[in-house]
Amino acid sequence: MSFVIQKSTLDFLKKLSSHNDREWFNKHKEEYLQAQQNAIEFADRLIGLMNKHDQIETPSGKKSLYRIYNDVRFSKDKSPYNPRFAGYLRRHKPLLRGGYYWWIKSGASRVSCGFAYPNPEDLKRIRSDIRDNFDAWTKLLRAKAILTNFGTMEGEKVTTTPKGFDKDDPAIDLLRYKQFWFTRSFTDKEVLAPGFLNRVDKTFKSIRPLFDYMSDVLSTDLNGEPIN
Repeated sequence: MSFVIQKSTLDFLKKLSSHNDREWFNKHKEEYLQAQQNAIEFADRLIGLMNKHDQIETPSGKKSLYRIYNDVRFSKDKSPYNPRFAGYLRRHKPLLRGGYYWWIKSGASRVSCGFAYPNPEDLKRIRSDIRDNFDAWTKLLRAKAILTNFGTMEGEKVTTTPKGFDKDDPAIDLLRYKQFWFTRSFTDKEVLAPGFLNRVDKTFKSIRPLFDYMSDVLSTDLNGEPIN
């Protein structure tokens, strides 16, 4: 029998969203642990599938899982829990760049991947490659697999021209990005379906041409020489 996200997992998250307090959570701790285990098994199996076509450094589903407890120290929202199960899958560094994220949440499940916060050095290297190889970037971002699974790229942009680049550059709109992010949402019905795990794996696999290209860019200098 294929793996499935249990309906009870989504039901627990839905109830936690409505009863986001410690007293309720403690009374339903066993439900939480069962739902958490379901999410961990999902991530374990996803890592196994992805390691057939990628190299995932995250060792286990449990290690990928984010805490369900909110850090409320600097937040206006003092709700003690985040009613979702979510995690991060890290590619094998330093040569393989990019990361994969997943969220299981009633009414708001999604997967994302890309480069959320490139450091200044990496961002400059990415922008230099966009300037020098705009046609290649256009082709990558318009690939049928990416458009079908994710649509257009998301991410924050600067409103001005990045330092060291030309405001009249044909690639200026793309050069303004400081995040390179792709997201796909899933309905509760899709999440609970037997094929959901494989759909997530195939969705992540579709971004690989861009990830492989970015890995080459970020592991070489402007002359194409490997970075030590």
